[in-house]
Amino acid sequence: MGIRRRLAVLLLSLVLISVFHGASMGAERIRCASTTSTQNSGLFDYLLPLFQKKTGIRVDVIAVGTGAALQIGKRGDVDVVLVHSKEDELRMLREGWFVNRQTVMYNWFVLVGPPEDPAGVRGVASVVEAFRRIFEKGARFISRGDNSGTHKRELKIWQMAGLSPKGHKWYMEVGQGMAKTLRIASQLGGYTLTDKGTYLALMDHEDLNLSVLLEGDRVLLNEYGVMAVNPDRHPHVRYREAMRFIEWLVSEEAQKAIGSYRDSKGNQLFFPANTEPTQGGMPQIKN
Repeated sequence: MGIRRRLAVLLLSLVLISVFHGASMGAERIRCASTTSTQNSGLFDYLLPLFQKKTGIRVDVIAVGTGAALQIGKRGDVDVVLVHSKEDELRMLREGWFVNRQTVMYNWFVLVGPPEDPAGVRGVASVVEAFRRIFEKGARFISRGDNSGTHKRELKIWQMAGLSPKGHKWYMEVGQGMAKTLRIASQLGGYTLTDKGTYLALMDHEDLNLSVLLEGDRVLLNEYGVMAVNPDRHPHVRYREAMRFIEWLVSEEAQKAIGSYRDSKGNQLFFPANTEPTQGGMPQIKN
C-alpha cells in the first residue's frame, strides 16, 4: 500500500472516530437507580437496548438495594428509580420526592436453604410459620442486612412472627446484594429470603447448594414500581426523558418483552403488571 493510500485510510478512520464519538457524546441518556435483582437477573441487559433502539435514549443503571436507590433518587443524583418496596415508594411520593409512580412488573420472594432442610420448613404453607421454625431450631439464616426491598420484606416477616433474630449467633447480616447473599448462604448452609428471579438466574450459571423450600404465600408477592425524580425538587433532572422511559415500561411493547424474558432453562423471571399472577391464587396488581 502506497503512502498516499495509507494517509487516506488513516484520515478516513480519524473522521469516522470523530463522527461516532460526537454522536455518542450527543446521545440522550438518563440515570436510573434500581435494584440488584433487575441487574443480576439480566433483565436490564434485555430491556434497555429495546428502549434505546426505539427512543435513542440510553439508560445508565446504578444497581443497589432499594433503600439506597431511593436515597440516591431523593438526592437528585438520578432521573428515575425502579425499586420494590411499595410502602416506602408511596411514602416518598407523598413527601414529594418522586412523581408518577407506575407498577411495572412482579415476581415472588422465595425462602431458600440447604436441601437437607434442618429447620423442617419444606412444605409449610406460611412463610411466617417457616420463620418461626428457623428461629426455634436456631438454624443459620443469612440476611442481606442492606436496607434493600428484600431485607425490608424479611424484617416484616420476622415482625409478623413476633420474633427478633438480631443478636442470635445463627443470624448473620452480610450487607451484600442478592447474588452475594445467595452464595454466602450456599457456602454456610443457611436459609435466606430472595426474589425468585435472581435465584433462578444465578442457579442458571452456578451450582449453589440451595433449594426453594417455600413459595406461593401471598406475603411473598414482590412488586416493582418505577418513579421519576420530582423536577420541582431537583430542576436539573431529565424529567422529560425519564417520563418517556416510564411510559415505555408500562406500554404494551415493554410489558410483552418483560413477560417473554426467560433464563436459559425457560424459566419466566418476571411477570408484567398487566397480567394476573398465576401462583398461589393472588389477585391482579393495581397501580
